[in-house]
Amino acid sequence: MLAVTSADSSLAVVLANEQATRRLAIDIATILKPGDLVTLSGDLGAGKTTFARALIRHLSEDAAREVPSPTFTLVQTYATPRGTVVHGDLYRLADPNELTELGLDEVAESAVVLLEWPDRAGDLLPPDRLDIALTLTESLMPNQRQARITGHGAFAPRIRRLGALREFLGKAGFADARRAHMQGDASTRSYERLTLGARTAILMNAPRRTDGPPVRDGKPYSAVAHLAEDVKPFVAMARGLRERGLSAPEIFASDLEHGFLLLEDFGIEGIAAGDPPAPIEERYAVAVDVLAELHKRTPPALLPVAEGIEHRLPTYDLDAFTIEAELLLDWYVPHRGGAITAEGRTEFSRLWRAALEPAVTALPTWVLRDYHSPNLMWLEAREGVARLGLLDFQDAMMGPPAYDLVSLLQDARVDVPEAMEITLLGRYVKARLDADRAFVAPVFAQLYVTLGAQRATKILGIFARLDRRDGKPQYLRHQPRVWRYLRRCLMHPALAELKAWYDANVPRLS
Repeated sequence: MLAVTSADSSLAVVLANEQATRRLAIDIATILKPGDLVTLSGDLGAGKTTFARALIRHLSEDAAREVPSPTFTLVQTYATPRGTVVHGDLYRLADPNELTELGLDEVAESAVVLLEWPDRAGDLLPPDRLDIALTLTESLMPNQRQARITGHGAFAPRIRRLGALREFLGKAGFADARRAHMQGDASTRSYERLTLGARTAILMNAPRRTDGPPVRDGKPYSAVAHLAEDVKPFVAMARGLRERGLSAPEIFASDLEHGFLLLEDFGIEGIAAGDPPAPIEERYAVAVDVLAELHKRTPPALLPVAEGIEHRLPTYDLDAFTIEAELLLDWYVPHRGGAITAEGRTEFSRLWRAALEPAVTALPTWVLRDYHSPNLMWLEAREGVARLGLLDFQDAMMGPPAYDLVSLLQDARVDVPEAMEITLLGRYVKARLDADRAFVAPVFAQLYVTLGAQRATKILGIFARLDRRDGKPQYLRHQPRVWRYLRRCLMHPALAELKAWYDANVPRLS
């Protein structure tokens, strides 16, 4: 086995049977990303190919996928929903220098690479890698294996996290659950659906957010924009929403230190359906009713998380609004071949701060912040506003009530017909007027279009960033829809100066 240094991290596991091997493969799959190298060590018959087969089948979401041993072909390549996987066997390698002839260097940055018999590579292995050593010992039964998982270099923290996850699932009683990867959001969080007999639950795996470079007053973007650093805000908001009769997931188990939550499973029924998805008006109407109900009274800014732990919702202030809008300048404009001068940035910030002043002085409420179709589930068996399941609210803040409404009705991923938007906007206004005669509809309407323009501005930048920085071009297909929302909002007379700035400086998207 490869030597373990003090900077490495190691985890020992006894694999009692093939099911235990599959479970370990699934655990390993949760920490892998393109560019990772996994080396599989052990004697002949130790189970290296069995492990690789289980891992590839899980990543493929196909338990019956044919995964032959690459002993004779040396390399097999697999396309999976989670990216490309390359399975190599170096047993017949006569010289480490032959490794370059296999073409692994060409795919190393974009694929997960599994290598059996890594000792044949000599000193050519990179310092950052994961090694899984499988051994047969006299102390174990014939079908059992000893597995030692070692994270070398930058892989070491991921192995420590893997050990914490296995412990968490064991304590929660879901160690033997069947696990299926779920399509996540644009963040670093990941999700799995766990099935154990008739029970299901959702595993949220949310590593603590790492700070980026300072961008303003010595603070990283996440701090200025008030993005959640860990799962504590989610736990606090879930409890607060449930106490108000709304359907946030029940939390079955939590590990606040590592960011693991076991959540109630709301199923797969959303508020939009079809291909491409289209809004179901009845369900969008309930989503509007949820906001109207939530906005009837000012909720508290300080919420309990656990014994001795509280979470204070940050305020959606001008700095947060402005730095979000500047994503357009930093990512969308260059993406479209444009450039903004220093003077142009200064004017952009001045115009937005002036336009958003009414938003930051409005009576605040909970702004869930990502209140749109991907995060809203339909719970047919429940009644009233409880029929809407809420999923994504860890970045919630105290801010203007119009923000979540425009997030819903100008959905970045779904075409909401303008007539439906107007009807549902009227539904919300009527509900607010019925509850509070001091509610001023024209003032709210101006806030609605202002925040719609700000949100569209931000999202255009985010989708460009996801493409250029994160290699996720699939979000670009939504940009034309968001551009149309932006242009529509900028037509309001209160945003005339901003519209003129956009017309002069921002590349159009037809």
